[in-house]
Amino acid sequence: MSSTSQHLHVAVVAFPFSSHAPKLLAVARALATAAPSVTISFLSTADSLARLPATAAVVPGNNLRFVEMPSGGGGEDDGEGTPAWRRMEMFVEAAEGGGLKRALEMAGDEAGGARVSCVVGDAFMSMAAEAGVPWVAVWTGGPCALLAHLVGDALREDIGDGDYGARGDELLTSYPGLGCYRVRDLPLLGGAGTSSGDMHRVMTLLLCRVAQRLPGAATAVAFNAFPGLFPPDVSAAIADALPNCLPIGPYHFLPGAAVALAPDDDDPHGCLAWLADRPACSVAYVSFGTVAAPPPDELRELACGLEATGAPFLWSLREESWPLLPPGFLDRAKNSAGAGLVVPWTPQAAVLRHPAVGAFVTHSGWGAVVEGISGGVPMVCRPFLGDQHMNARAVARLWCFGTAFDGDGTGKPLMTRGGVAEAVASLLAGEEEEARMMRARARDLQSRMVSAFELDGGSTKNFHKFVEIVCARV
Repeated sequence: MSSTSQHLHVAVVAFPFSSHAPKLLAVARALATAAPSVTISFLSTADSLARLPATAAVVPGNNLRFVEMPSGGGGEDDGEGTPAWRRMEMFVEAAEGGGLKRALEMAGDEAGGARVSCVVGDAFMSMAAEAGVPWVAVWTGGPCALLAHLVGDALREDIGDGDYGARGDELLTSYPGLGCYRVRDLPLLGGAGTSSGDMHRVMTLLLCRVAQRLPGAATAVAFNAFPGLFPPDVSAAIADALPNCLPIGPYHFLPGAAVALAPDDDDPHGCLAWLADRPACSVAYVSFGTVAAPPPDELRELACGLEATGAPFLWSLREESWPLLPPGFLDRAKNSAGAGLVVPWTPQAAVLRHPAVGAFVTHSGWGAVVEGISGGVPMVCRPFLGDQHMNARAVARLWCFGTAFDGDGTGKPLMTRGGVAEAVASLLAGEEEEARMMRARARDLQSRMVSAFELDGGSTKNFHKFVEIVCARV
């Protein structure tokens, strides 16, 4: 960076729930690497920061620092027995009530009095619009889900926010950029994956504020996607709705974004070594992220379906769910010539880039989708909530490099052992034209993503613009 960036202080603010903080950390590390003379403060709650790797702040310029933000009693680990919706509500209320402004002032004090000149804020932290400095928003979810939220009022007036009845399969062709999606794919509009009750209320309010503030208050909006991923009409609709749209992703591919881990922390369960002994494209990788989880009956059906394929599988599954698996499943997986490996955690991005992995069974969270694309791995999607239904629809119908468990038209996707076995076996070794095309499309998307990070690639150019905007003097 030029001397004009000297003494600038940028605050990167993460929403401290789910997987938001690691994604914002990738952006913060990339920004600190690209602008070594700029002070970068990474703000989140104490428990959110504690879950990040110990080496997360280590960057070449030593210009990235962590600052604790008040949780309002609503940190993700605060208040044993306090429901998640209430912890989130308390945090947002505290941040909206001046907590974010005070945290930014504290960051300035801890940086030797250097006032924050720009907030790079998770879009969920839309109260940054009122911080008195430029706000560059970072959206971590699916771009089309954000587009749906931006026209949420019109959608609710048209469709309602409850039971959509016979309109579930209706395509949203009258809404620019959303014509590929159905009513029942929409997040927080009464669809199958919509949380009910208090969490629905809290998330609806949070996302309504995002939709109200983002178009007029954000200086720019960064997306975890690369240029050309979406068809031109979708990209145009997003660009028309928001200022300075910058697809700079996948975030974990940005220069400097990766965190160097100790060997014991990098792959504690030996997943990569296990994969090294398997043939190319022979393994089904299964993971539903940190929030979503199939109900017990579907979990058992999934396990039986994996066994029925006879193919090796690697399954990232929280240990508290292991007792729900079919009797003897874990022992059979371990003893059948290493046919299966069930572990509580995997280095997912590295797993999906391993040549042995040939299919990805997932909840279709946006982070999982872009990591699947980065590995060129076709997907089997079982969406649960939020933007996952839209993401699954895009995988199956927009990009056509996977399949989705889409239910019976009631909006309740169900995995059965037969359905799992058929879908996984087809992606791993199926010779049908459709299966071959899915594998080819997955590799094509991967190639386009790699091209986006070349010196003159779209994500590279957009990231340079992002750095220029963030580091501009006010």
